[in-house]
Amino acid sequence: MGGTTVVEPVKSSDLNDLAQGLLERLRARGFAHAQVQASEERRCELNLAHNEPSLLRSNLARKVAASAIVDGRRASAQGTDLSEEGLAQLVDELWGAAQAAPQDDAHAVSAGQQLRLERGPLEADPQALSQALRTLLDWRATHTPSMMIEEATAAHRRERALVLTTGGSRIESDLGWLEMSVFGLAREGAQASSFNYAGGTAHALSDLPQAFGLARMMQDLTRQVQTQPLGERFVGDVVLAPGAVTDLLEWLADQLGDGPLIDGSSLYRHKVGELIASPLLTLQSRYDAPGCSPVTGDAFVAPPVRLLDAGRLTQLTPSLYGSRKTGVPHTPLGEGWELLPGTTPLDELIAAVPRGALVDRLSMGSPAPNGDFSGVIKNSFRLDGGRVGGALAETMISGNVARMLLDVAAVSAERIDSGSQALPWVRISGLHFS
Repeated sequence: MGGTTVVEPVKSSDLNDLAQGLLERLRARGFAHAQVQASEERRCELNLAHNEPSLLRSNLARKVAASAIVDGRRASAQGTDLSEEGLAQLVDELWGAAQAAPQDDAHAVSAGQQLRLERGPLEADPQALSQALRTLLDWRATHTPSMMIEEATAAHRRERALVLTTGGSRIESDLGWLEMSVFGLAREGAQASSFNYAGGTAHALSDLPQAFGLARMMQDLTRQVQTQPLGERFVGDVVLAPGAVTDLLEWLADQLGDGPLIDGSSLYRHKVGELIASPLLTLQSRYDAPGCSPVTGDAFVAPPVRLLDAGRLTQLTPSLYGSRKTGVPHTPLGEGWELLPGTTPLDELIAAVPRGALVDRLSMGSPAPNGDFSGVIKNSFRLDGGRVGGALAETMISGNVARMLLDVAAVSAERIDSGSQALPWVRISGLHFS
C-alpha cells in the first residue's frame, strides 16, 4: 500500500490575495482586460489493481490560471509556481504570447458575475472509501468471479477556487464530492472480453455496486467473453445504453456551440424553436449534481436551462466570444445534464425490437458535418424478435446522428445516474448493420 502525503490547505484569504495580486500584476503590465483563477484541489483516493488493493494516497495541488487581452490580442497560461518570481514569469509569458496572437475584437471577459457556492462533503473519510472498495470486491467474488478489475478507484475530491475579472466578476466555489470508477474485462481460460468502464460521482458511496451501473457493466462483461459475428447486412434498431447515448448528446452539444456556429457548419444555426429531435427527448441541466457547478470556463454563472423541450430546440449555446463573433445570443452552460426518463420499462423497450443490437459503447469517431457516420458498436448484444441474444463481435453500424435524434422510438423509464449525467436507454430505428 502506498504512502500518504499531507499538505496544509490554503486559507480563503490566501486564495483571495493570490488572485487579486495576479490581476493587479496583469493590469500593471498593460493588459486592458483579464480573468484570473486561484485554486487548490485536495484528493484522497484508494486504488485497486488486478482485484487487489494497491494504493492509498492523498495530495494537494495548487495553481493559478489567467487569460488576458491587450489591443484585441488574447493569451492564456497557467502555473503552479506561486512565488513572486513564478507569478512575474507567468505575466511575462502572457505578455509575450499576446503580442504574437492575432487581433480579434470579439475577445472580452465577463462583467458583474457574482457567486459564492459551497456544496458536498468537504472532508475525506478514508474508512468509508475503503469500505466501498471492499463491498465491490466482495460482490465481484460472489457474482462475477470471471471479471477482472484491472483498475478501480474510490476517492474524495475537494476543489476550492476563486475567479476574478477586470469586469468586476467574483466567483467563489468550494465543492466536495466522492468518485468511484471500475475498469476491467472478463476471462475464461485463454479467451477474454473487450474492456469496459463504469463510474460516477456522488455525495455518498451507497447502493454499491448497483450505483453508476457498475454491477450491470461487470455482469455484462462475463457474458461478452464468447462473441459471434453479425453474419449479414441489414437495417435494424439499436437500443443505446446510457454510455452510448452520451455520444449523441456530445455531438449535439458541439453543433450548438462555438466551432460550428463560427465556421457556419452547424446544422441548427436557424433551428431554434423547431423540432430537431424526437418529442420523447427532453434535455436539461442539473448543475447541482455532485462535482458539478453552474460556473463556465469564461467566468459566467449559468442559469438552469432546458435545451431540448420535448424535442424542440430552445436556444443555441455560444460562449461570450462565440456570441460576439456570430451575433447569436450568449447562453452560458455549466456542468451537469440529464435526459428525462420515458415511460417504457427497459424490458418492454427491448422486446419491441424485431432485429438489431443492444449497444453499450458506440465508437463513431468524428461524424461528417452533416452528421453522417460509420462506427463500431462495442460491448453489445444481438437483438432478435425482442430477445437479447449472444454478444457481438465488433460490428459496424452507419447512419446519421441528426437523423438518429429524430428517430428515437422509445425512452426507458430506467436511468443510470453517474452524477454529472443521468441518462436512460433509447431505442432508435433505421441503422445500417454490417
